[in-house]
Amino acid sequence: PAAAGTRGRLKIALAAMAARCRLAARFHRVHGANVRLDASRTRATRVESFANGLCFSQEPLAPGQIFLVEIEEKELGWCGHLRVGLTAHDPQSMEAVPEYSLPDLVNMGDTWVFAITRSHNRVAVDGEEAPARARGPPWEPFLLIERVRIPRDALVGRSRPGRYSHILDDLYKANVLPATARRSRIGVLYAPQPDGTADMHIVINGEDMGPSARRLPTTRPLYAVVDVFASTKSVRVIPVEYGFPSLQTLCRLVIQKHIVHRLAIDGLDLPPPLKSFCKHE
Repeated sequence: PAAAGTRGRLKIALAAMAARCRLAARFHRVHGANVRLDASRTRATRVESFANGLCFSQEPLAPGQIFLVEIEEKELGWCGHLRVGLTAHDPQSMEAVPEYSLPDLVNMGDTWVFAITRSHNRVAVDGEEAPARARGPPWEPFLLIERVRIPRDALVGRSRPGRYSHILDDLYKANVLPATARRSRIGVLYAPQPDGTADMHIVINGEDMGPSARRLPTTRPLYAVVDVFASTKSVRVIPVEYGFPSLQTLCRLVIQKHIVHRLAIDGLDLPPPLKSFCKHE
């Protein structure tokens, strides 16, 4: 009975997290002057200049909940890339959305934002050395960040099927492809700590960059910040389903582990819907 009760509470918690993730997996109506959102508010495009591209999550994030975006379009001619982070400021209460996340929004206080670079690494704190990051096999179903378990499948960007798609996918899995490339997926979350504060983590193509900021307050709601800045033209929110991987997802992971080219899926004796799922997102 005790075990059944625990399982019941776990299912309820997972269902609540899934519902919250679906609600939060879109952008807030409040955004920078140069941002245009699509009808679903899951795609943000900067239509002019290189600034005024600030976006926020629709809802505050829950502890351990990742806000994940994929870079869809780039724009040549600008220096600088996507910026992500967290803020304790409610976008709805802002008199005006700042032009830049760095330094304008950060200077408002209670905001932690970092620029994503081509060779992004974790930010060492207080002079400590950055330890080697543990990286499991790409087919492991979960990414573990402290006590947070995130389904790995959605975290890694995927190339569109083509002659060299298997090479591109391998680059993504190895985190060799630049973090700022098209189809790269970047997420931000906070992990609660025993002292009541939280650490902010940035995840790039399924790899945890480690704590980028420490001692964030958890007494105030924390919204995700996405600055569609400079060479980043458009991003799309990727929903992440928490809980156990579906049978379909597990099948895709096993199939991808044993093939050398994603187009080889066409020759497998599988139902067409499963082939399509394995080849695409």
